Amino acid sequence: MKKLFLFLMILSAVINAQEKNKLVTDEKSGKPMLIGLCDRTAFADTSFSWWFNSEYDNYTPDSTEVLKLSNVINDVKITIVMGSWCSDSRREVPRIFKILDRINYNFQNLTMVCVDRNKTAPNGLVEKLDIKLVPTFICTKDDKEIGRIVETPKETLEKDLVKIVLK
Repeated sequence: MKKLFLFLMILSAVINAQEKNKLVTDEKSGKPMLIGLCDRTAFADTSFSWWFNSEYDNYTPDSTEVLKLSNVINDVKITIVMGSWCSDSRREVPRIFKILDRINYNFQNLTMVCVDRNKTAPNGLVEKLDIKLVPTFICTKDDKEIGRIVETPKETLEKDLVKIVLK
């Protein structure tokens, strides 16, 4: 836990110093790929907006679970590790943004790192996070990991988040 806390502190410092929403060419597809620290504005690029906006608009979060979540998530930090090339990330990341929008989540508590197909990012941003699959949503509270959702939720994102936060 201490290593994770130290890593998250270093990650926070790197976030402030590093450029965001960097595009590189995906060697497999030849298309643009996000790499490193990103924020939501990255999805305004037409290379990504077509899938982000479509999934965001078509997802309807469970309002009962969203209400439960809105009362308990204020002090939870979320780290999203995703691949803009990954179909699971393309489905789940817009959905989590819709959920977080519904609860007026403080997006200053959210860090998003985009990885390449090898699940790596510049400056070792994800080295110590034990990322096997993307997307991975890591929830921390009081600088301790309290849970994560890996690749796909067990039930739904909002239900899984409620279970993590209320553990």
